[in-house]
Amino acid sequence: MTTTPATSPTVRLRVGALAVGGTVLATALLWTAAQFLGIELRVDPRNGRPPGVISLPFAATLTLVVSAAGWGVRALLDRLVRRASLVWTVLAILVLLASFLPLLAVEATGATKTILALMHAAVAAVLIPTIGRRSP
Repeated sequence: MTTTPATSPTVRLRVGALAVGGTVLATALLWTAAQFLGIELRVDPRNGRPPGVISLPFAATLTLVVSAAGWGVRALLDRLVRRASLVWTVLAILVLLASFLPLLAVEATGATKTILALMHAAVAAVLIPTIGRRSP
């Protein structure tokens, strides 16, 4: 009987895929909660373009793309940097903080901004501890 080491490519693939899927699920749950509470996720970019509503497909797709990119950056750091876990976690926290900046620039209700901020925080809450975990 052979055992697979904890850092095998299969295990890393499974953990990464579950982390990315978890971020999309968290975003979808918060989007659904907003709809249930009657919060329309309408934002006005104040750049001359008309206000838009953040739909579930848009939110889920953006979450998927950003989370997968984070996973890819972690994989790249694992190959290039000695302390990849620490470097990735610091980068992820900086990206999280930067992701709140557009919320300051757009016109939206307080409830909309709160839900959007919670979506950003939920993605980070799933992704950072899961993908940021140090490999043995």
